[in-house]
Amino acid sequence: MSVLIAIPARYASTRYPGKPLVALRGPDGEGKTLIRRSWEAAMAVQGVDRVVVATDDDRIRDHAEAFGAEVVMTSVDCRNGTERCAEVARKLPGHDIVVNLQGDAPLTPAWFIEDLVAGLRADPEAEIATPVLRCDGEALNGLLADRRAGRVGGTTAVFGAGGRALYFSKEVIPYTGQTFADDAPTPVFHHVGVYAYRPDALAAYPSWDIGPLETLEGLEQLRFLENGRRILCVQVEARGRQFWELNNPEDVPRIEAMLAAMNTR
Repeated sequence: MSVLIAIPARYASTRYPGKPLVALRGPDGEGKTLIRRSWEAAMAVQGVDRVVVATDDDRIRDHAEAFGAEVVMTSVDCRNGTERCAEVARKLPGHDIVVNLQGDAPLTPAWFIEDLVAGLRADPEAEIATPVLRCDGEALNGLLADRRAGRVGGTTAVFGAGGRALYFSKEVIPYTGQTFADDAPTPVFHHVGVYAYRPDALAAYPSWDIGPLETLEGLEQLRFLENGRRILCVQVEARGRQFWELNNPEDVPRIEAMLAAMNTR
């Protein structure tokens, strides 16, 4: 099955304008932009036939092409990354699976995406797949601290039998009143912002109206659930790696510390 990775990147982020071009320093002090680090993460994935950056911004296009990325220019009317990936799939047909590696997740390990693609291949009823990572106490406490400070530090997911997604939220769900040690497993799963779509589901997505849940949460994957489509949550293992998305300016030093801890240049 042919696999395409598209990396949606827009300059006009509501929470963090210009985010794709923000430099993140590695352990050697060298700064690489967020979009470059995300592209490098995609290029490390095995079994992928093509990797493209999808943007509507000339500054991002010029920068991405300068470091060697293939770029597909998409419409300014795309309302989120999934719609941008749908446009890429229309322009580059013939792929059996399209992966949306969001351009704010440069720490995404290659095996997250490899496991995601394998999970979608193995479940013929699933139309979309997305990875989830069980939080340890340290990660859960970080999510809770962000919410107390009025920040969105990440998205959580709840799912039922067979990994079928029930809901995604920027709140920390499910609720637990327990206290967990930093290295203890918790019942909360961090949703990793990567998706693998079958072409038919992806093609249908832009034609649907934005529903109330997507409006409230600001989470694009809820449009699939609101239209009765099955999302498969694939549990992935951290294998000692740290993971965090760049959602706010406050996340930059956190991600740089993780890059240093992993010795990722």
